[in-house]
Amino acid sequence: MSGQNLTATMTAPFTRVVRSSTARATLRAARKSLLTALGSIITILALWWGALIVLQVPPFVGKTPLDVWNFMFVAPAAEENRSFIFEMLGETLVDSALGFCVGLGAAFLLAALFMLLKGVEQTLMPIALLLQSVPLIAIAPIIILIFGRDMVTTAVMGGIVVLFPALVTLAFGLRSASAQMVDLITVFGGSEWTMLRKVAIPSALPALFVAIRISVPGAITGAMIAEWLATGRGMGYAIVAAVGSSEMSLVWSLAATITAVSIVLYNLVAIVERTVLARVGMAPSR
Repeated sequence: MSGQNLTATMTAPFTRVVRSSTARATLRAARKSLLTALGSIITILALWWGALIVLQVPPFVGKTPLDVWNFMFVAPAAEENRSFIFEMLGETLVDSALGFCVGLGAAFLLAALFMLLKGVEQTLMPIALLLQSVPLIAIAPIIILIFGRDMVTTAVMGGIVVLFPALVTLAFGLRSASAQMVDLITVFGGSEWTMLRKVAIPSALPALFVAIRISVPGAITGAMIAEWLATGRGMGYAIVAAVGSSEMSLVWSLAATITAVSIVLYNLVAIVERTVLARVGMAPSR
């Protein structure tokens, strides 16, 4: 038997164990995420309906979940209503993806830079904090003047919303490597770049997924703000326009749709997280 075949034979049981563990982790994550999503939806529906009753919101203004269902699936114009809502949703998801990629990518690069150059964090972190502290509405006119009213502005506004929470999470994650691993790289003369690639980034994988889960709803929020203030498209603008024309059923349907999509995306990330961490042997015990 050749050396290659012998190696394959010896590693086959281990490979099967890893695949089986990954499959079980994926199924557990899917079940947990499904239950979490159902619980979130039921809670939101109960709070929604209960708030309308307790606050005695007039039926013309406050639409119940049943009203939204009728608007999207029962009314004579339901197909047209759904088509419009999904068209707006598609635009918002594209805008959200841009902000998500820009914000998370900038956060990762800055967090890595903080690891490599110790003095950079004290210089740049206050700037990131300032961007987080100043309301986006206040700086939106400046962003629009600089970048115009197109997708670049959407990416910038969405990235600003995503940047600071992701940066703090990733910076903490990159410093979570064990002291023994850091000492090992140091003893063998490894550079800061080697430390980052070989130790810090693999150790930060759980923190990366936490940052992604935080960034998903943040990117959607940033995209809708940009659509409202700058681009005049997508769900952010559609909600404002529907309020202006007193189309309350459309307003509530748009809000319910984007909320449901946010919950679904959040839980999809949780499933991917559990699967990847199980694959690399970092899955939580439960």
